[in-house]
Amino acid sequence: MSRKVLITGATGLIGSEIVRQCHAAGIAVNYLTTSREKIENTENYKGFYWNPQKGEIDFQAFDGATAIINLVGATISERWTKKYKKIILESRLESINLLRDTLLKIDHNIVHFISASGISIYPNSKTKLYTEENEEVDDTFLGEVVVAWEAAAAQFKNMGMEVSKVRTGVVLAKNDGALPKLVKPIKLGVGAPLGSGEQWISWIHLEDIAGIYLFLLTNQLEGKYNAVAPNPVQNKKMTKMIASKLDSPLWMPNIPDFAIKLLLGEMSVLVLEGQLVSSQKVEKLGYPFKYYNLENALQDLL
Repeated sequence: MSRKVLITGATGLIGSEIVRQCHAAGIAVNYLTTSREKIENTENYKGFYWNPQKGEIDFQAFDGATAIINLVGATISERWTKKYKKIILESRLESINLLRDTLLKIDHNIVHFISASGISIYPNSKTKLYTEENEEVDDTFLGEVVVAWEAAAAQFKNMGMEVSKVRTGVVLAKNDGALPKLVKPIKLGVGAPLGSGEQWISWIHLEDIAGIYLFLLTNQLEGKYNAVAPNPVQNKKMTKMIASKLDSPLWMPNIPDFAIKLLLGEMSVLVLEGQLVSSQKVEKLGYPFKYYNLENALQDLL
């Protein structure tokens, strides 16, 4: 089991929770950051500078680490202009390629590469349950991004490492990510299901997504893993459950597809489409979900 891990994206939403859980499990963390202001240096948490765009990286970041958790990637929830789509894709590939090129150059002890990925690789469907065995790929921009991202991660296999790809669902957290965006209109009394409301949301609580990374790390498991809770819900059900928790009545009709497309453009697929995704693989291997149902996740977060 790894006693020190190198994390990219350690100061982000998921990264910060993984760091917290690593420390609780006695695992030290080295992390790479593009911001010199975010460099800390304590016994079990050491920061190192890198700039993937310029190909700059501090080799000392790899000292003592036996695994890498790679979380870097520009947010997909900013408007997808042609320029920004390029940033979404390149931010993921440049960072992975710099890690690969560096490891080919230096002496290191890395045996396990764990990379973030997304369930948006699966096509939009209201009826099909997707497992890691499904080969179909969504024909949207996000499908294309995930394919390129996973292919870049797969290169580490050729370097003799175990490779894990964590296909992340909709992460629910108190102050960041999708949940505050869903809560805000409901609190203001203007909440409503989006589009048909029948699109699936394969969600996961922040503590469980970080828990899955730690589970893969400590058990050195390779392969593709859906990081979603066991009980996905449809958009209309999630909206109703949030409203009921907040004691805020829903009185508006569903917000029509065309209005959302007008507002969000191509990125409207993020809210109008969804996938029903299975968590059985990671459950069968023994990962104990802390938040199994949306009910207890919302109880914790709201």
